[in-house]
Amino acid sequence: MDRCRALFLCLCLLMSQSRTEEASQEILRWMKRMEMAARSRSLTSFAELIHGLESRLLNASFGGHNLTLRTHTIQTLAFKLGCNFTGLSLRSAALQQVPQAQVPLAMQFPAELTHDACRVRPRELTLICIYFSDTRFFQKDINSSVLNNYVLGAQLSHGQVSNLREPVNISFWHNQSLEDYTVTCVFWKEGASKHHWGAWSTEGCSTEQPSPSQVLCRCNHLTYFAVLMQLSQAPVPAELLAPLTYISLVGCSISIVASLLTVLLHLLARKPSDSVTCIHVNLHASVLLLNVAFLLSPVLAVPPVPESACVALAATLHYGLLSCFTWMAIEGFNLYLLLGRVYNIYIRRYVLKLCALGWGVPAFLVLLLLAVKSSVYGPYRIPLSDSQGNSTGFQSTSICWVRNAWVHGVLVMGSGGLTSLFNLVVLAWALRVLHRLRAQEKALGPRACWDTVTVLGLTVLLGTTWILAFFSFGVFLLPQLFLFTTFNSLYGFFLFLWFCSQRRRSEAEMEAFSSSQMVHSGL
Repeated sequence: MDRCRALFLCLCLLMSQSRTEEASQEILRWMKRMEMAARSRSLTSFAELIHGLESRLLNASFGGHNLTLRTHTIQTLAFKLGCNFTGLSLRSAALQQVPQAQVPLAMQFPAELTHDACRVRPRELTLICIYFSDTRFFQKDINSSVLNNYVLGAQLSHGQVSNLREPVNISFWHNQSLEDYTVTCVFWKEGASKHHWGAWSTEGCSTEQPSPSQVLCRCNHLTYFAVLMQLSQAPVPAELLAPLTYISLVGCSISIVASLLTVLLHLLARKPSDSVTCIHVNLHASVLLLNVAFLLSPVLAVPPVPESACVALAATLHYGLLSCFTWMAIEGFNLYLLLGRVYNIYIRRYVLKLCALGWGVPAFLVLLLLAVKSSVYGPYRIPLSDSQGNSTGFQSTSICWVRNAWVHGVLVMGSGGLTSLFNLVVLAWALRVLHRLRAQEKALGPRACWDTVTVLGLTVLLGTTWILAFFSFGVFLLPQLFLFTTFNSLYGFFLFLWFCSQRRRSEAEMEAFSSSQMVHSGL
């Protein structure tokens, strides 16, 4: 009897191995078919191929606790899970056979993974993991590249897994530093694109960088994951760092002295100032704050200075820049009132309202960012490149600045662009109005030329030199860097020259008026 039982068990084992071998061969054939379709760019739907692989893996019968299959660019793993599942960690040792792997990978699944399925009906579950080292199944016409060309996917046999309280952790490593890149954890969302069977999305995933060469993705669902990487910015040539720093230091120092002198002269003046002078002085004050914060920024961005100090200075620098942009726009608005509404331009508490706008709105935006997420400010790394133009990877300089790309795009580049565009329109309109007035007076001589020069001098007052920030591309990069650094570091000094020239002109006109009054009195 015992002999018969042993023979029966052996027969069952052989049949099980045969079924496992048959299922494995079927899955391998399907994986090779997928590779051929990817290489030939076949019209076969990638969605159908991937869903077909998932179905075969989930329905495969295999002995033991796991099944591992691999081809040149695809590796699949299947695990049997019970309702006593306590979590699963797949690290480099288990994934060392990942095709073409040059760097380690890791996935960690929480114990919560099987809770929903076991709550309905306790049963044996299958967890499948699929690793692609070829992104042609997913990526199509995007500006970012996928880190290491790796896409890691997972699925549970009972259906979709989402809204996990404890996330699935997926770790990607690279053999070089990723500090020059903006890295984003994404998952493949089916139906999110009109032109492809899906698109990359960030919903439910957060991105962390425990080290310069590691990206940790924390996602609350199971699907296909990857890391999109995009070069953060064009690296600054390392040999230009010294001259650019010197220009900034000298220019900002001169501007600080000029702005401080202007503000002090205004405060010490005994006669009341008009609204135009008050607006000029407030612009000087914002430029003074901006330049002081900028000069301190590199000093507080390096250890042993606490990061909290760098966060505070970065917020102050951002506030100074937003205030500067706002007062530039106010200068443009005031110029429109002076030329467009010659009469009836009285506005009750005009200067007070402008101060609330010029100082209050930037303060509200910065405080809101600090309250919502203070990590948007802090040490910001500027990558440097060598003489051949290649990123050095580790050589860099740091300042205290905005670290969030969206905040930088909207509240720095966006606000600067809108201010420059508005003031350029006002400047062009002002030139046209003055030209028409002088043409009517038939005085197209020295007076008309002086008016033109005066309005052109307003280009500095209105901050149109900031538009150079939007020409940082291609062959214009190096000229743009030096022009932008020179003009805007000396912005306070240019404002001081304009302030002095207008004051001198006003005094000359007053003297001429007094002389004419004396002549008429004598007559």
